[in-house]
Amino acid sequence: MKYTVEKLKAFEERVIALFEAGEIRAPIHLSGGNEEELLELFKMIKKKDYVFSTHRSHYHYLLKGGDPELLIREMKGWKTGLCKGQGRSMNVYSTDINFYTSAIVGGSCAIAVGVALALKKGKTRRCVYCFIGDGAEDGGHFIEAARFAWARQLPLTFIVEDNNTSVDSSKKDRWHNHPPIAMPNIIRYTYERIHPHVGIGRHVTF
Repeated sequence: MKYTVEKLKAFEERVIALFEAGEIRAPIHLSGGNEEELLELFKMIKKKDYVFSTHRSHYHYLLKGGDPELLIREMKGWKTGLCKGQGRSMNVYSTDINFYTSAIVGGSCAIAVGVALALKKGKTRRCVYCFIGDGAEDGGHFIEAARFAWARQLPLTFIVEDNNTSVDSSKKDRWHNHPPIAMPNIIRYTYERIHPHVGIGRHVTF
C-alpha cells in the first residue's frame, strides 16, 4: 500500500477507537505529528534493509511494508495477529520484512549494530536503520552503539525522532542546554507530538 499523511493518521485514529472501545487491552504508544518526515525518510529504506523500531512503531511497521490488519489483530491479542497476539503494540516483529522492535528504551541499538556487522562481513548491500526517540538518546546504549558503528564503518544509520520530550521532560530539563551528539551516521528530525504520553481519551489510564 502506498501511504499518505492522511492514511497514516487514519490508521492511528482506528487504533484509538478500538482502544477506547475496549477491543485493545494492552498499552499502546501512538504515532502522530511526524507523518511527512517519515514518508520522506522511508524513501531511502529498501525492501531488504533492516529496520529496528521502538515502542512507538506503528508508522514504521506500515511504511516498511507491513500488513495493517495483522498489526490490528496483534494489538487485540488475537492468535491470528502478527506475533500470535504475544507482542501487542510494543513488541512486534516480522522476519518477512526485516522489521523488529523493542519496548526497552534504547534496547535495539546494540542489536542493530550486530546485524550491521554481520551484513558487512557478508559483503551484502543491505543496510540497517535504527529508530530511537530523543529520550533514548540520553542513554549509553545509543552513544556506544553509534560510536562503535561509525568507527567500523558499518552500514547502520540511527534516526533520532526528536519531539523534545522524554515522557514529559524536555531536553532543556534533561540536558541543561547541552547539545545532542552529532555523528555522520545519525539522522535527526524534530516534530511536535500530537498525542500525550499518558492517555488518549477518557477511558484510558496508561
